[in-house]
Amino acid sequence: MNLNINYCSYCGADQLAEEIPAGDNMPRIVCSQCGSIHYQNPKIVAGCLVTWQDQVLLCRRAIEPRYGLWTMPAGFMENNESIEEAACRETFEEAQARVTLDGLYGFYSIPRISHVYVLFRGHLDKQEFGPGSESLEVKLFSEADIPWNDLAFNAVRVTLRHYFNDRKRGEFPLHLQTL
Repeated sequence: MNLNINYCSYCGADQLAEEIPAGDNMPRIVCSQCGSIHYQNPKIVAGCLVTWQDQVLLCRRAIEPRYGLWTMPAGFMENNESIEEAACRETFEEAQARVTLDGLYGFYSIPRISHVYVLFRGHLDKQEFGPGSESLEVKLFSEADIPWNDLAFNAVRVTLRHYFNDRKRGEFPLHLQTL
């Protein structure tokens, strides 16, 4: 377990320990002072595979990790928003693009980094887009022009491969996978 919590958020004590609380079966971070349990759960990444005609929209990252590499617009879900709202918000923040969601497309568990990717297919409402603060550039790519060697994340690579294969068949099933 990663003890990356230094202080109890309930009482402020710095006496934290890893233990299995009564009635639980997993090690947790527990405050030795007040007994509060600090759960650490996977982070949800919401995003969108954005299309315009026969092209997909990719963003070149202006932030770490993977600065300068290409990705789909996606990011961490915020409190008090739906997964659909998160995907649309991230698409606008990173690509200045407004999209209509066409359905849930990829659901990827990445246990080694405790992330869950939830990716939608969507299409541009208008051919209007540009770099947001987290993107160096935003561009539409045909299948032949995808910068496969410069993709930032495996989930992006897997989703694009699924998409181009599915598009040839004319069917877009939900892809559930552990990466």
